[in-house]
Amino acid sequence: MPEDAGARATQEDVGARAAHEGILRRQAARESAARTYARALPIVPVRARGLTIEGADGNRYLDCLSGAGTLALGHNHPVVLEAIRKVLDSGAPLQVLDLATPVKDAFTTELFRTLPPGLADHARVQFCGPAGTDAVEAALKLVRAATGRSGILAFAGAYHGMTAGALAASGGASDVRVARLPFPQDYRCPFGVGGEPGAELAARWTESILDDTKSGVPSPAGMILEPVQGEGGVIPARDDWMRRMREITSARSIPLIADEVQTGVGRTGAFWAVEHGGITPDVMVLSKAIGGSLPLAVVVYREDLDLWEPGAHAGTFRGNQLAMAAGAATLAYVRENGLAERAAALGTRMIGQLQSLADDFGCVGDVRGRGLMIGVELVDPEKPPSSPGGPPPAAPELAAAVQRECLRRGLIVELGGRNSSVVRLLPPLTISDEQASAVLNRLADAVTEVAKAQTGLPPDSTRRTATGRAKQVGHAQGAEHTQRAERSG
Repeated sequence: MPEDAGARATQEDVGARAAHEGILRRQAARESAARTYARALPIVPVRARGLTIEGADGNRYLDCLSGAGTLALGHNHPVVLEAIRKVLDSGAPLQVLDLATPVKDAFTTELFRTLPPGLADHARVQFCGPAGTDAVEAALKLVRAATGRSGILAFAGAYHGMTAGALAASGGASDVRVARLPFPQDYRCPFGVGGEPGAELAARWTESILDDTKSGVPSPAGMILEPVQGEGGVIPARDDWMRRMREITSARSIPLIADEVQTGVGRTGAFWAVEHGGITPDVMVLSKAIGGSLPLAVVVYREDLDLWEPGAHAGTFRGNQLAMAAGAATLAYVRENGLAERAAALGTRMIGQLQSLADDFGCVGDVRGRGLMIGVELVDPEKPPSSPGGPPPAAPELAAAVQRECLRRGLIVELGGRNSSVVRLLPPLTISDEQASAVLNRLADAVTEVAKAQTGLPPDSTRRTATGRAKQVGHAQGAEHTQRAERSG
């Protein structure tokens, strides 16, 4: 490179970094103290495609946050952009409240085509405000109106949104109208047994609460649950437990609400996560990926629950035509290209590769997930467990350190779990085998660095990690899906 060209490149780099830092300074000075992602991820995205984000400073990142699971097809997928352009170029109205339009009809048709058997043929849909939390509010209002009851059953560790009713149903709330039930899990089982016995105890506890006239819990208006607790720490519900919840609620005429805001549209390896257990809920709450990267939220429910009066639930921005077009394109692409099946196969392999981190490092307590919804829980092995024979205590400071080390290596991950001690991966369903290997390599290196800083061991020359084995992620079927996605992308 000529000397003057090198000087210009250096000046451009300095200028880009100055612009990047200036934007971050102004954000910190102007925006609310409630901002979250911006604190842990001090980047300024300016371009994005698929899994990759480019910052204003010129750095590139692999994005395994995906808009908190919103970007099923990654950033700016061609089919999504084309759907948006088609609406823009047509002259169609962009905002129509709840009026019928061809775009809305196409979205609804595609949505109903994907619904679990037993629901689509007898379902109604309510378009809500732009966020999933509004759809949760609508679902709670719906079952209360339909049953004439007010109480709600929810689960420890749940997260359903940030509005008042959704927060009341989330873990940590104290609203007396919500009865909190145990959510079974293996690593931190509330009964200390895990597996099928733990799930059975949780189911029996639920039955006891509902059937004991002195439990203090009257017959509720509904039960709301996540098939995989995301913010709660990436905890998949056992299929047999999900079936028990369906049996328990059906026998007592309690509507079952499945919160599929983050788990839906192929994320867990089935189009809707309830399909793993073979159940049909009475109500499904949907958002995030159904808008194809744009704000959209709906409630789908059995038609016999549709006892609302006109205007019982409304919202100015429920008629987002661009989101409906992008959402219909996303739903169709995931369905037609078998991306749910792809997520199941690739997710299983990625989780298997990450299991070696738990074998190698005591600070990795557990690796779990379903499909491309993956969590790695960090613990402090030097501290005693909170109960005899239980796992070590959570280590949120180590999880935060892993997140920082990932960012240094160009990998964006999220934290979740009870103590923000779970490193979460939510890559787009279009992630290639090669990209999956790169993600695993960077995460393994980040964990290694944090473990070394904590204990001084093991050195790189002797450690066994998932890094090498991660390169074996691909196989013929995965490559075929990747090539098909790349041809369309």
